[in-house]
Order: sequence, then structure tokens, then C-alpha cells
Amino acid sequence: MDKRRKRIVAGLAVFMAFMWLCTLVSKSIYVSKLSMVSTTRTESKYIEHIVETEGIVEAGAKLPVTALSGLRVKELVVQAGDQVEEGDLLFTVDLEDMQQLMEEQELAAAKVQLQIDALAHNKELAQNQKALEEARAREDYDALARYQDTLVGRAAEGVAQAEEALEELQAENREHENDWQKEDGESKTEEEMEAEQKAREQEEERLKQQLQAAAYAEADAKWNRDNTIKDAGRKVEDILQEENADATLAVYRTELAAVQEKISAYKAVLEQEGKITSPSGGIVTDVYVQTGGRVPDTASFLLADEEVPCQFRASLTKEQKSYVNLNDDVKLELDGRKKIDVKVDYMEESENMPGTYTALIKLPEETGVPGLSGKLTCSKVGEKYPCCISLLALHSENDRNFVYVVNEREGILGTEYYVEEINVSVIDKNDKLAAIEGALTEESRIIESSTKEIKKGDVVRLADG
Repeated sequence: MDKRRKRIVAGLAVFMAFMWLCTLVSKSIYVSKLSMVSTTRTESKYIEHIVETEGIVEAGAKLPVTALSGLRVKELVVQAGDQVEEGDLLFTVDLEDMQQLMEEQELAAAKVQLQIDALAHNKELAQNQKALEEARAREDYDALARYQDTLVGRAAEGVAQAEEALEELQAENREHENDWQKEDGESKTEEEMEAEQKAREQEEERLKQQLQAAAYAEADAKWNRDNTIKDAGRKVEDILQEENADATLAVYRTELAAVQEKISAYKAVLEQEGKITSPSGGIVTDVYVQTGGRVPDTASFLLADEEVPCQFRASLTKEQKSYVNLNDDVKLELDGRKKIDVKVDYMEESENMPGTYTALIKLPEETGVPGLSGKLTCSKVGEKYPCCISLLALHSENDRNFVYVVNEREGILGTEYYVEEINVSVIDKNDKLAAIEGALTEESRIIESSTKEIKKGDVVRLADG
């Protein structure tokens, strides 16, 4: 009986040991399949923002180089970036093509000259005709004036004669008014006296009417004279009236002067054997002509003004602009050389690309040449935040920011670690750190990395334990 009991106890011990071993093996297998995560905790740190952007050196000021427009470029000698001195050859023009252009301009000048000659001749004829019409109008005026004055004089003479006749009659009537004696000495009867009186009155009335008619005739003659002379005078005035302004002749003369000036310019180029040279020294920054093309009526080249220091131009995004402002101190590295301290001298938003900004930096004298590349660096230390984490621990989804944290709980195999998701708000961040706010504590173990993809509720194992 004792032996049997011992066997049972021994078997039970073996069975329990076996079960423990199986459990240990199962737990090991289970744990080995779990994601291994590395955790971190929040820290109090400053969020530093470093902006780096590429740019290029350009001329601080540019001088235009112009040439006679319309010429065909035969050979282009310089390119953007070339250093030229005053008098250096820039390009040559096709002389045969220019000769043809010059002949066309000479033909145009001849046509304009013919038009000028015709207009000038017609103008002279018109002036002569006007002078003749004026002379004739003045002659007509003088003749009409003399004739009308004669008619007025005659009318005035008629008035004078009528007045004289009336005055003589009135004097005679006064003289014989009370004459009762006839020529033979006999006395006149009362009837005879009345008849004579009536006859005298009738004659006086007739002479008064004649005087009135003469006075009317004189007034009519004066009125007719005044109006006739006035009409004749107006004809003279009309002839002397200034004609409408005609700028045709002046326009043609201006056009001829412009054509002749262009012909002179062609001749000057011909004397230089078609060689267009630089008027000053500098670096060629822009070229607006090409072989076989025509010279534009604007600048053919732009040269960097050697008397003005170069400047550095860089583009910034809207986010970068929030950390780089006018007059900020920045570092500038040109073509891999030593960094120099400079200031942002100009800042402007691009019209063609809203949200993109251009920063200009005036370089010290004798620093950089147009076309040289460089890198602008600006460092801004922001505020100190009590809760900062690595960007590796921050996740975003549908405009929502969150972190994964590790919590403990009792499971089938004992204490286990599981993933919990906590929403957070990002206050500030740079390319490495993020300042956040949320339901986190200093003891929160925030998952920074994982060997497998994880999600809320997953059981994981800790890399540090």
C-alpha cells in the first residue's frame, strides 16, 4: 500500500512537472510571436526649428545691352555666365540680310520723300490760290465800298435839294401871305386869297413829301451800303480764316527722320563689319538672342553690374516662412565653402505661386558670383514644452494625432502588456520632436518602435524587459 501511494505521488509529481514544462513552453511560444516594442517617456525640452533651403547667387544690379533691332544673328560668341570686358565681341550679324533690310529702308525713305514733296507742292498751290482769292476779295470790297458811297452821296444830295426847295417855297409863302394886291394893282377877293393860300399849302405839302421820300432813299442807301460792305468784308475774313490743322506733312517728315536714322544705324553696323561689342565689363547673366534669330527691340543681354555686390535668392515654403523673417540672422554656405553670417534683406510672396516666398540676401563685397549655388540655414529656438516626444512615437490618421502606450493587465498566462491608444494635440514640432498635450503622465510608457505593425488592444512584449 505504501509503495502504491508512493508511485501515485511520484506520478502526480511527474505530471505536474510535465504540465509546468508545457505551460512554460506554450508561454514562450506565445510570447515569441508577440510584437516587441521599445518605449519612451515624455521629456521637457525646447523645440528648435532649423530651416534649410537651396538658392543661387545673382547679380545685385543688371545693365542692359541693346543692339539695333531686327538684325539677324549670325554667330553668338558669349553665353550666360561668361565674363566680358568693355569692347569684347558679343555676337555678329548677317551683313547680307542687313544689306537687304537697309535697301528696304532706303526705298521706304524715297517713298516718304515723294509724299512730302507732293504735300509741300500742294500746300504751296493752296497758299497761292488763297492769296489770289484774298486780293480779288479786297478789290471787290473796295469797288463796292466806292459804289455804295456814291449811291449814298446821291441820296444825300437829293435830300439837300428837297430841303432847299421846301425852304424857298416856305420863304415865298411867308412873303406873299398877306398880299391882297394883284399885279395890276387891283385888290384880291377873299375867295382868291383863299385859293392862293390853298395852292401854296398844297405845293408845300408836295415838297415835304419829296423831302421825306429823299430822306427815306438816303436811309435805304446807307443801309444797303453798310450791308453790302459788311458782306464783302466777311468774304475777305472767310478767306483769311485759319484752315484746319493738318499734321500729315509733319507726320511724314517725322517718319522720314526715323527711317533715315535707322539707315544711319545700319551704316554704323556695316562700318563695324557686323560686330556687336559690349559697352562695359561684367558677367553675362541673361541672353535674349540666339543664332539665326532676330535682335529684339528690348535688351539683347544683361550684364551684372560690377560696382554693385551680388545677392543670394532662395525660395521658402509657407511653413519655412513662419520661421524666417525680414532682418533675421541666418547662415549662408556658398558652393560648399565656409558658412558666413548674413541677414535677410528682403522677403516677398510669389505672385505666380501663392504660398511660396522669395528671400533676398545682400552679399558682402567680392563675395560670390552670379550662378553660384548655396544653402541658407536659419535656426530658431522656440519655447520649452513640458511634454515632448519623438516624432517616431506620433501617429496621424484623418486629421487626428495619437500615440500608443503600454499598459499592464492580468491574462491567462499571468501579467501581460497591451497597447492602448491615446489622442493628443500637437502644439509644436520640428523634424525630430513634437510638443503634445493629452492624457499622458510622466510614467506613461509611449511606444516609439515595434517589430511588427500594432493596433489598439494588441498584446506586446517590451524590448527592455
